[in-house]
Formats: sequence, structure tokens, C-alpha cells
Amino acid sequence: MSVPNTMKMGPFTPTVLVKKKYLLFYVFLFWISVIPVLIEFWVYWRLLFNYSRPFHFFIYLPLILFAMYITLAFSAIFSAKILLVLVNKIHKPREGVFLRDPSDIDYRYWSIRNTIKKWPFWVTHKFPFPFMDNVCFKVFNVKTKIQNSLFEGWVDTEFIEFGTNVVIGQGSIIQSSVIIGNLLIIKKTIIEDNVRIGSHSVVMPGTHIGKNSILAAISLTLVGQELEEGYIYIGVPAKKYKKNRFFEDNIEDLIRHVEDVHQLREKYEGIYDKGFQEHSTQKARKELKRQKQEIEKRRLEKGV
Repeated sequence: MSVPNTMKMGPFTPTVLVKKKYLLFYVFLFWISVIPVLIEFWVYWRLLFNYSRPFHFFIYLPLILFAMYITLAFSAIFSAKILLVLVNKIHKPREGVFLRDPSDIDYRYWSIRNTIKKWPFWVTHKFPFPFMDNVCFKVFNVKTKIQNSLFEGWVDTEFIEFGTNVVIGQGSIIQSSVIIGNLLIIKKTIIEDNVRIGSHSVVMPGTHIGKNSILAAISLTLVGQELEEGYIYIGVPAKKYKKNRFFEDNIEDLIRHVEDVHQLREKYEGIYDKGFQEHSTQKARKELKRQKQEIEKRRLEKGV
């Protein structure tokens, strides 16, 4: 049986643990967040269950189960938030390069923070409505918008800042922390408005992606890399490919419906050429024409 993509990916936390005893956080958070759910079910049982006429109890049971799941999600978020505030009071999260060793306090507390956040993020990601992921992000001080589409990728849970209208492709990884050798690197990652991250791409810690930019599928940024606003980047490591025209002059509305990728290319190039003709020199127009003729010639030679 196939599993929906939204059940495979999500804003999960690293599974690296400095000490196994940190798993006690799971036990505590599970116990404390389930108590309100049990109380809710007990009240429902007392109000509606009747041995002689159990019909009402069972007819409303799916609705109360749904409400119980919502209660579990918010209870897990609330409990983890309180615990995380207490932990951060002891040692505040910070950016930097740290030694991956139990003696390093930043590595230990990074592991504790991930352990605390794993349960609420797991619960909210299993919720039928993907916006719950963004609610959980916002509670844990990750700047994002409810309408952002983040649930198809693996997204880190701290030191991340998203703009509006951000789409993360299936299987992509957005990191603010990474372990390289015997080092833990933590750097704030910023993804601005109207950014698209292609499928199976990796955004390393400290990356800053400017507005209206695209990171193509199966691409990789470097730690601390700056991606210029309004460009398409592609490759490993990601390099500037060309200007992103899809956020200019309402080109999406101008293209409208197309039957296949070849028709899309023809329409896109026609609109792009028209705008280019109006804002370029005669020499630049001749060079563009020559390049298009060479591309078309190579395409014919390959039989494409």
C-alpha cells in the first residue's frame, strides 16, 4: 500500500543523541500530553454512554476522536514549549561551530532541544491538514507563514526564517545545523519571499536565498552561501544559471494553459523575447538570435 508523500516527509528533528538518557524527555512529554486526551474521553464516556442505548455514543465517536487528536497536538506543543523555555533559560541556543563531543555544552543542549521537539512535530505532521506544521514552527520561534508549503521536505526546527509564498519540493532538506566530521555547525538559514526549492535539493546552514529565486532540483548550496535575488541556481554546488523571469510582468498569467512542455517553452521564450526586445540594444538582440539558432541546430542534430 502506498503512503502519501506528506506522511513521509516533514519538519522532523535530527535523531542524533549525545546520551540515551535524553529519551526520558519523550516519556515525560508523551505522558503529560496524553492526560488531557484521557480526561476528554472520560467526560465523553460519562455524558453519552448508555448500555441500553449506545447508539449516540458510537455515532459521535469519530468526531470526538478527531477532537482528541487536536487536543493531543496542542497539548504536545504546549508541554514541549514550556520544557524548551526552561532548557533555554539554562543554556541559550546560539550559532557557531562546536565540537561534536559530550563535553561540549552547545552540542549537548542542541541534542536536548531536538529531543524535546521531536514528539510535537511528529504529532502535528500526522495531522490531516498540513498547516499544523507551520503552527508548530511558529510556536517554536521559526519565522514562517501559515500558507507556506513546507511539509513535502525535511525542514530544520530552529534558526530558520521563511518569507511568504515559499514552496519546498518533495524530499528537499532545509538545514540550519549539520554535522561534518567531528564538528557541529549551526547557522541561521534565511529563505525570502517567492522562493522555490526543487525536489531532492539540499540547503546547507547559513544559506541566504533572495526573493523570487529558484534552487533547481537535485542541487546543493554551500554553508553560508548567498543566492542572489531573482535568479535560478542549479548544480552541486549551486551556481547561478540564469535570470528567473517567472515572477516578472505577470508571465504566469500570460502563458495560461499549455498542452505540453514544448508548447510551454515556445510561449515562455516568445514572451521573454518580447520583453527583451523592448529593453535591450541591437547588438544584444543579435547575440540572442545567434544563440537561439545554435541551440535549435544542436536540437535538430540530436533529433529532439
